[in-house]
Amino acid sequence: MNQELLDPFILVQELPEVLSGKLRSGHATCIRFNRGGDLLASGRADGTVIIFDVGTNGIARKLRGHTRQIQSLSWSANGRYLLSASQDWKCVLWDLQDGSRVRTVKFQAPVFIAELHPHDHFQFVAALFEDQPVLVDISSDIPKKRSLSSAPHRTQVERENVSEKQAAQDAKQQTTVATFTGAGNYIFTGTRFGWINMIDTRSCETIYSTRLSTKIILFIRFTASGQYFVVNASDGIIRTLKLPSFDDHNIDIDHFSLEVEHKFQDVVNRHSWSHVAFSPTGDYVAASTFGSHDIYIWERKQGSLVKILALEDDKEEVGAVEWHPERPFIVACGASEGEIYLWSIQTPQRWSALAPDFAEVEENVEYVEPEDEFDIHPIEELHKRRLDREDEPVDVLTIDRKFVGMNDSQFRMPVLLDVGGSDSEDDIVAIGAGQFRRRTPGQGKDWAGDESAGSGEDQASRRAVTNGTKSQVTKRRRGE
Repeated sequence: MNQELLDPFILVQELPEVLSGKLRSGHATCIRFNRGGDLLASGRADGTVIIFDVGTNGIARKLRGHTRQIQSLSWSANGRYLLSASQDWKCVLWDLQDGSRVRTVKFQAPVFIAELHPHDHFQFVAALFEDQPVLVDISSDIPKKRSLSSAPHRTQVERENVSEKQAAQDAKQQTTVATFTGAGNYIFTGTRFGWINMIDTRSCETIYSTRLSTKIILFIRFTASGQYFVVNASDGIIRTLKLPSFDDHNIDIDHFSLEVEHKFQDVVNRHSWSHVAFSPTGDYVAASTFGSHDIYIWERKQGSLVKILALEDDKEEVGAVEWHPERPFIVACGASEGEIYLWSIQTPQRWSALAPDFAEVEENVEYVEPEDEFDIHPIEELHKRRLDREDEPVDVLTIDRKFVGMNDSQFRMPVLLDVGGSDSEDDIVAIGAGQFRRRTPGQGKDWAGDESAGSGEDQASRRAVTNGTKSQVTKRRRGE
């Protein structure tokens, strides 16, 4: 709706420019946009999941079901379901229709990361600490877990000629990250020794493996189209790769190979990268750094650095970073304080959209007023017009989908109208959209015991009421 007020040139920009705001609700450890980009999920260090409304920066939901830090978040395709993975060895599937827990899955180890299937929210893959990854089916009350191999795929010749050292190293492989491809037919996993494994979702067998690094694979993320994916390893190098089209029946899975398109690294400061994200079109790659307050943005096709976004507070280290799925809008959470920082573009408004005859001038011009501009109208007529405008019904609940870019299959989370149930923090009070302040000590408590506040008459009336209450209690105890 507000796009009419913006300069058309602004709408085609792809990179954010300035730090535009902050969000605060506890210590955020991970963040994730839904497919539509209207909601932002934030996992906190205390195990709570916060859902922010991107349009107002306000808290839309607060989900409690974990007891330790949230490790990862994953949205379903329609945006109704959210999967949260925590260090308390559990994964919870949430239904945002009412904020209820649909399924809770308990593992035998802490969870590194868990990702929902792109087309089936009752199926997800999880990478576990010092354990094999699992593909979980939660369509029934009892989850079905299928173990996946962390060892790389070996051809028949390699298996026959493998050495004892190589076999022992393959047995020690541990999966650190797992995610689905865009179509969900395959699962890509990364190991602690730098291997990338491609696993068939139906058979759960590893069909292809390649070694990209000798260090730990920290993160894998696909573009929205599923054609490209990025791999972040602990060797300080970010790699982008192109995924072949598996719809082509001429592709031989046993003989095709994944080629690295570009490598991104900081050859001067030798930064290690914390988190990586793609732009909506997949043309840019953004990454946060360990021990730094900067976010680097590269152009994927050319492999060149195009922008560095920095925090105003040099002491805050940037952790997880996410790019809005449709707009030049980047969010990142601080590692030490847990605040969520927002970068966007400067959007000067076009006031001519509000009034057709409005015009911006560079210098003063002589204004000639129309003949009827300041005509005096009867007060009764003005009063009648005002009453007629007040009688017009205003619908604040119905969402016009053509303005928000939604289709009929996309879920829209119900609005919480109960202000008391908005679930703001215990020590923080919401004073506006996305704005908070510390709760005043003693706020909400009974004023009967406080004789220092208020005027003299108020204090006297309070003492009288208090004394009267005490007298009535004393009489009741005596039986009078």
